[in-house]
Amino acid sequence: MATERDFYEILGVPRTASQDEIQRAYRKLARAHHPDINADPGAEERFKEVSEAYDVLSDPQTRRRYDAFGRDFRQVPEGTDPDAWTRQRTRAGAGARGTAGRGGAGGGGPAGGFGYTAGGEVDLDDLLGSLFGGRGRGVGPIPGADQEAELQLTMEEAFRGGRRPVTIAGPGGQRTLDVTIPAGVTNGQRIRLAGQGGSGSGGARAGDLYLIVSVAPHPRYRLDGRDLHVELRVAPWEAVLGASAAVTTPGGDSTVKVPPGSSSGRKLRLRGRGLPNPKGTPGDLYAEVRIMVPAHPSRTERKLFEELAAESDFDPRSPQ
Repeated sequence: MATERDFYEILGVPRTASQDEIQRAYRKLARAHHPDINADPGAEERFKEVSEAYDVLSDPQTRRRYDAFGRDFRQVPEGTDPDAWTRQRTRAGAGARGTAGRGGAGGGGPAGGFGYTAGGEVDLDDLLGSLFGGRGRGVGPIPGADQEAELQLTMEEAFRGGRRPVTIAGPGGQRTLDVTIPAGVTNGQRIRLAGQGGSGSGGARAGDLYLIVSVAPHPRYRLDGRDLHVELRVAPWEAVLGASAAVTTPGGDSTVKVPPGSSSGRKLRLRGRGLPNPKGTPGDLYAEVRIMVPAHPSRTERKLFEELAAESDFDPRSPQ
């Protein structure tokens, strides 16, 4: 039975755990198994089990009795010597108790389970209360769990920000939220929506919803952090002689100077033309030169290229 498990094992903490460690473990497990959040059929029973364990171990005095007497601590009269209690149980015999005294409060500790009292009677109210009263008994309000969902944006949305409806799927069905997107959000950035996560219980606050930004690939731009990379196509004579070339950016058109003698692969930086950064320096835009040649040159173009080839001693394959 689940009630025979050691309370420390249920919370996943060592017997030497501090009160803070016990509380942190309980909060994590309670949120994970709360029936309002977890639709798994076994979640409620697991929640009761976790709540009972915390109810006992969170009180220093009750915890000391549990450490001394195991699951029988509720039946043991105040002031009982742990060694004397163990000897009494041993004389009573394991057979008389059946499975009620099986299992301890930890390896090598006193026998656990819901055993007989010193007079041979079982406290049914205490037994049933331990089995079914854990949830809500001494637990107090439980804050709602934080939740996460992916938010996919276009490059333009990430650049400009703004407001847009976002549909979120959850245990209670779909819901649509009106979300403010900050300008310049990047991949992996979290947008916090306070109070839009899991519902709390006992009047506790709801959790938060975190939208994890994912910027969709763009046919023109490549995103690297806040920097943008774009291909800049130039003619052979522009690459040789230099030129001013127009570049389209998410923030509008701009002009970049192509230095004379630019080969394909050269990166020209436009400072501050990447994604904006409300809290710091914006990203840059890098225009990467790519030399394009006419696929079907005219007769005149072909003649000019032939004259250039005959006149030039440039060898593109020689070491530079």
